[in-house]
Amino acid sequence: MSLWQKHAIFEKNSIVLLLGILVVIAVGGLVEIVPLFYLKNTIEKVEGVRPYTPLELAGRNIYVREGCYLCHSQMIRPLRDEVERYGHYSLAAESMYDRPFQWGSKRTGPDLARVGGKYSDDWHRDHLADPRAVVPGSVMPAYSFLAKTDLDYRHVAEDMKVQALLGVPYTPEMIEGAVKDVEVQASVDNPDAGDLVKRYPKAVARDFDGNPGRVSEADALIAYLQMLGTSVDFKMYDDKANIR
Repeated sequence: MSLWQKHAIFEKNSIVLLLGILVVIAVGGLVEIVPLFYLKNTIEKVEGVRPYTPLELAGRNIYVREGCYLCHSQMIRPLRDEVERYGHYSLAAESMYDRPFQWGSKRTGPDLARVGGKYSDDWHRDHLADPRAVVPGSVMPAYSFLAKTDLDYRHVAEDMKVQALLGVPYTPEMIEGAVKDVEVQASVDNPDAGDLVKRYPKAVARDFDGNPGRVSEADALIAYLQMLGTSVDFKMYDDKANIR
C-alpha cells in the first residue's frame, strides 16, 4: 500500500480523520503539559519584583476599571524596534503578581510596561486631565474626574487578602496596615515612610495628585503608573540578548 493510499483512508472517512486529529492533539498536549508537573515554578524568580503597595494596588484597580488595558499594553516583545522604543523586553516575573495580567491585545496608545519614572507627576496629572495638552494627537478621553474623586480605600485590606489567597505574598502585617500605608504613601515627609519602604522596597511616598490635603483616585493611579517597570534593575541584563 502506497503512502497516498494510506492517507486516502483519512480523506475518505471523516470519522477516522476526526479520531486521527484527536490522537495527534492528545499526544501533542501531553508532550507540552506533562513536563510542567515536574517543575516547582514555571516563572523564573527575578530580584526586585515585589507585590504592589496598597496605594499602587488601588491604582491598578482603577486602571482596570477604566479599561486602560484596551488601548495600552504592558508587554514589550523581544524585537529590536520594541526594545529601542520602550526599553528592555518584558520578563514573565514582572507579571507574577498581576491578577489578571495587563499584557493587552492592541496599542492605540504606547506600551506602559516601562512608563514608571519616564514622566513627572505633573505630566501625568496634565495628561489625565487633558491628554491633548501634552500629546496633541492623542485620542485618549480625559480623566479629570480622578483628581476630584476621593479614593475609597476602606476595603483595600480585603482586596489584599484575596490577592494573598491567589499567591501574592502579602503578610498579615501588610494587610493589617494597608489603610495606613495608603495614607503614608500619598503624603509628604511622613515619618512612617521608612517603614513603608522596608515592606515594599523602592516604594516612593509623595503627593502624586498635587493636592496634599486628600487622597484621590489620581494619587492611586499615578502611583501605580510611576512604579511600572521600576522594580527590576535591567543593568544586570544584556539588552542585546534574544533580540531579533
